[in-house]
Amino acid sequence: MAKKTVADIPDKELKGKKVFVRCDFNVPLDDKQNITSDKRIRAAMPTIEYLIKCGARLILASHLGRPKGEVKKELSLVPVQKKLAELLGKPVAMAPDCVGPEVKKLVDGLKDGDVLLLENLRFHKTETKNNPEFAKELASLAEIYVSDAFGTVHRAHASTEGIAHHLPAYAGFLIEKELKFLGGALTDPKKPFVAIIGGAKISGKLEVLKSLVNKVDSLIIGGGMAYTFFKAQGVAVGKSLVEDDLIDDAKAILKAAKEKNVPFLLPIDHVIADKFAEDANSKATSDTAIPDGWLGVDIGPGSVKKFSEAINGAKTIVWNGPMGVFEMPKFAAGTLGIAKAVADATSKGAVSIIGGGDSASAVKKAGLADKMSHISTGGGASLEFLEGKVLPGIAVLQDK
Repeated sequence: MAKKTVADIPDKELKGKKVFVRCDFNVPLDDKQNITSDKRIRAAMPTIEYLIKCGARLILASHLGRPKGEVKKELSLVPVQKKLAELLGKPVAMAPDCVGPEVKKLVDGLKDGDVLLLENLRFHKTETKNNPEFAKELASLAEIYVSDAFGTVHRAHASTEGIAHHLPAYAGFLIEKELKFLGGALTDPKKPFVAIIGGAKISGKLEVLKSLVNKVDSLIIGGGMAYTFFKAQGVAVGKSLVEDDLIDDAKAILKAAKEKNVPFLLPIDHVIADKFAEDANSKATSDTAIPDGWLGVDIGPGSVKKFSEAINGAKTIVWNGPMGVFEMPKFAAGTLGIAKAVADATSKGAVSIIGGGDSASAVKKAGLADKMSHISTGGGASLEFLEGKVLPGIAVLQDK
């Protein structure tokens, strides 16, 4: 799994070379095109600054939003160009497109240490289709390819997979860090290894549950997916979210955990509501059953205590998915309680890996982001990695 990184290229071989860097600048924008979080841009800075220092000529590329192959002014990367110039303290040129004669001319005019940002890759349908000619055209701009957009490596697109067939391909420092933490958790975790899996549905995490049940010492389940497991055991779930078509899968996972002697921890109490809304009537249950007419919206205080005890002794923790409807402050206590338990375990030496997406948002909301070992920048990519899938954007990079 170890991949060559930009640090494996001798400095003298970088000087004056045109380097195409696939970044993840898919940042949130408000209705006035202001960036509301520059976290993803900052995450790419170590690689960008290193290449500038080595005298490379940088061509940065990214997607933004889902323009579906159409030019949409509101999804232009111009706001990213301005933020990059501010963070780097130097000019960043903006290309009008990501391919074509004008772009080629701008690339040819680059001097050592210069930075050019290409326009949104997904303004071209050929990007997501991994069109070979489009990939070749992107590759023709540079002499070296660097992948540093972990959030996109589970998709075989022209700028994440196709391009690497035409250029020497290396990992940036962000991808190196992701592989170190996620790869370490899968191949050589410090024991006990505890996985916390939440979120609304089993369907999106079925394969990860099947994979982890063979690797962990304890599996903690929260969020909406817990109710399918309860129904599979004949426990009343009221009108909670249940995936009836996955009851048999839930039973199979429960059986596998039992056979492997892996503690499968489900909530022992719930916070329930009479409707899915912030202003709902709500209360805590005293046990696992949920009465008719009510739905589960969070784990209860007893569950937070029980789960925290399991987390407390862990040496490796992987967390993907919230424990309840945490985006509604009234139902966020369970998720925030687990975030605190993971932070406490980390302070005692555990390696904690937060799998992007909602879990990353929850940890930030709790003000505990800096207390975790690693917060993944790719929700979907980190899930597929934990499933043991081959990520096409990683597979094409040179092995060490």
